[in-house]
Amino acid sequence: MYSYVLLLHVLSATVWTGGHLVLAMAVLPRALAARDPEILLAFESGYERIGMPALLIQVVSGLWMAHNILPDIAAWLSVASSPSRLITFKLALLATTAVLAVDARFRIIPNLSAETLPVMARRIRLVTAVSVLFVVVGVSFRGGLLA
Repeated sequence: MYSYVLLLHVLSATVWTGGHLVLAMAVLPRALAARDPEILLAFESGYERIGMPALLIQVVSGLWMAHNILPDIAAWLSVASSPSRLITFKLALLATTAVLAVDARFRIIPNLSAETLPVMARRIRLVTAVSVLFVVVGVSFRGGLLA
């Protein structure tokens, strides 16, 4: 079962992180050059239909795998072992993603204009960096950079 959940998690991470990389490296530069927030909004409306379910799958599968690795949920926030440190880091990245998403959805996007496009650009770059960190930490469970 773990292998199937891990596969779903990785596929969802591919959608989430890949979408943000495309947004940050291909769509955002066009929007900034044209000073046109509609370019971002058009991408967002299409991507959101697959990106948000992918994020939800990542959260559910990630929590399931964390529980499988460390059944004691209190141990998730410990720094006593490598798995607990990585789970803590993943939870911190998830909290950061949630705060950034809520702020963007309710503060930045409703007021998005050519003038506020640089604010959104910074937000996109930050969320993209966080999504890449999710991948780095995830790989570290198998002996990657942070293990």
